[in-house]
Amino acid sequence: MVRIVGYQAPNGVEIAARAPDGLIPLCAVDTFWTDPAGWVARAPDIAERMAAESVTLVPPVLPSARVLCLGLNYRAHAAEGSFGVPDYPLIFGRWTASLTVDGAPTTVPIDEDGLDWEAEIAAFVGAPLKNADADEARAAVVGYATFNDLSARRAQKLTAQWTLGKNADASGPIGDLVTADEVGDLRDGLRVTCRVNGEVMQDGNSRDMIFELGSVLALVSRTMTLNPGDILVTGTPEGVGYTQTPPVLLGPGDVVEVEVERLGILRTPVIADS
Repeated sequence: MVRIVGYQAPNGVEIAARAPDGLIPLCAVDTFWTDPAGWVARAPDIAERMAAESVTLVPPVLPSARVLCLGLNYRAHAAEGSFGVPDYPLIFGRWTASLTVDGAPTTVPIDEDGLDWEAEIAAFVGAPLKNADADEARAAVVGYATFNDLSARRAQKLTAQWTLGKNADASGPIGDLVTADEVGDLRDGLRVTCRVNGEVMQDGNSRDMIFELGSVLALVSRTMTLNPGDILVTGTPEGVGYTQTPPVLLGPGDVVEVEVERLGILRTPVIADS
């Protein structure tokens, strides 16, 4: 299994592969995304190692990447929020500035009662897609990662557009990129869970998605060309905080964990905003 991470270097973000004995440095982030499959294949042949503790990890994401997210993409989640099943994928955007990594803390925006959790799977595009069909689009995915679409619900509900509530500071934790050959087809089912302070709040499966990954990427590619490094975040199962009775939201001192089968655990502590 190859896992790809980013780390902060003096001249910018670099990409590395995880190995049992440390990180294998590969190349600059922009170089990696010109040929992600090639760099993944090259990693086992590189002898150099460095300790993960010696660097600051960051998302392995291009600053120019488009991060597209799906809303209401699990039937039970659409139902728990009293929404109908959408006729077409509900797509909203995140900026890369909102992304963080495993273990990085987040804070609650000043006008919010707390943050809500959304356990998800992120798919990384590894080849250009324009006017693609679903099979072509699915085959272009180079890897997947755990994702937590932490949501500022008050801001999200202010308008019909969700952009503000989905881009709070440090509200997009994303895990290591795990190569597609190790993950398989999301239609076959990956378990997606979320725990808050150890309590299971979400427990779903990717086979329950309304709109399948390949078909969504194909649809997007008919309007805009997708490039290597772009990301599609595929939606969350039922069990989010605002639908609980009474509502439950994350505040300072809480720890939220997203776990996806074959992808691993993504941990985010919530701290007070200094």
